[in-house]
Amino acid sequence: MEDEAPLSKTKRKQAMTDLQKLGAELVTLKQSQLDQLKLPELLLDAVLEAKRLTRNEARRRQMQYIGKVMRTVDAAPIQTQLDAWRGVNDQERARLHDIERWRERLMAEDTAVSEFLGDYPGCDSQQLRTLIRNARKELAANRPPASYRALFRMLREVMREIAPEENAP
Repeated sequence: MEDEAPLSKTKRKQAMTDLQKLGAELVTLKQSQLDQLKLPELLLDAVLEAKRLTRNEARRRQMQYIGKVMRTVDAAPIQTQLDAWRGVNDQERARLHDIERWRERLMAEDTAVSEFLGDYPGCDSQQLRTLIRNARKELAANRPPASYRALFRMLREVMREIAPEENAP
């Protein structure tokens, strides 16, 4: 087995900068969120101190210190929790955009219903058509979009249960 090559200086510096940025995000969190993260005491103290500081230079030095402390901590669970709070899961975002595109097509085109039912055969076609019809009526009458939202929820559930790749030949 070959030994792993050490990281280049540039990559090490980038990793340290990323940790410092993660630490800066921690400083912006509320106390209740910090409590949920269950940070090590040394890191938590450093973050709370940074929150207290107001002078730019002192704050900058404290942020560097937080970056240094972050090197001793497993940052992956912290990053995962922050991403979950922000809703920054790229796959989830793409899925929601896909659902939104389907909803817009279903509202605009009558032929989109049969195409959607072809991609997602487990969908209740009668309920889908009813929601689309009601959502169109709400839009035309300038009423609150209850059916429009219900259509989104239905599409989300159907698309979560059945992936279109499963139906492809």
